[in-house]
Amino acid sequence: MTTKILIVDDHKIVRQGLRSMLTKESDFEVVGECRNGLEAVKMSSRLQAEVIIMDISMPYLNGIEATQQIIKRNPKTRVLAMSMHENKKIIGRILKSGASGYILKNCDFSELTKAIRTLIKDKIYIDPSVINNVIEDYKDLLMIQDTSTLTTLSSREKEVFQLLTEGKSIKMIAHILLISPKTAETHRKNLMDKLGVDNLADLIKLGLKEELTPLEV
Repeated sequence: MTTKILIVDDHKIVRQGLRSMLTKESDFEVVGECRNGLEAVKMSSRLQAEVIIMDISMPYLNGIEATQQIIKRNPKTRVLAMSMHENKKIIGRILKSGASGYILKNCDFSELTKAIRTLIKDKIYIDPSVINNVIEDYKDLLMIQDTSTLTTLSSREKEVFQLLTEGKSIKMIAHILLISPKTAETHRKNLMDKLGVDNLADLIKLGLKEELTPLEV
């Protein structure tokens, strides 16, 4: 039997490269590609992906929030986070969101296939290059209380928050999320009230502090 894989990355060349290499493996089947977290949330269930290779820094919805929503809908889905970040905080957040593995984008292809096959066996895989950064307190990273101000926001409010941080207008946010401008404006007001900010500039500053925007180029 083949393992159904969904590739999520905002760079087309990365998606195409991964697809080209993964399809050469007889036990892998690439069932789709997504450009951002919003697409991944929508397509993961429809495509019945078993393993999702998930970038972290993406527009519209980052990989951390996308993973959380996907795992909430289907806990059996294995998410393999793939990023350039070696920061312990970032790794901890993606694992806490429900990812089963973490690898760096500069890893060898053999490392990627090893990670995927490890996840299929219901095991966790951490890139050897960063494991020393997290192994000593790995259990703590999964158990710590999330003190981020974002914990008070709903999934939709987090989506609107990221899009506002990216500089999107209310009209554009409504178009992206398939909601009315009035609803988008209501979400904006609600999240500003919850976060205790009075203006859009302070909201964007907070979004940047929470690293909601894509950090990779």
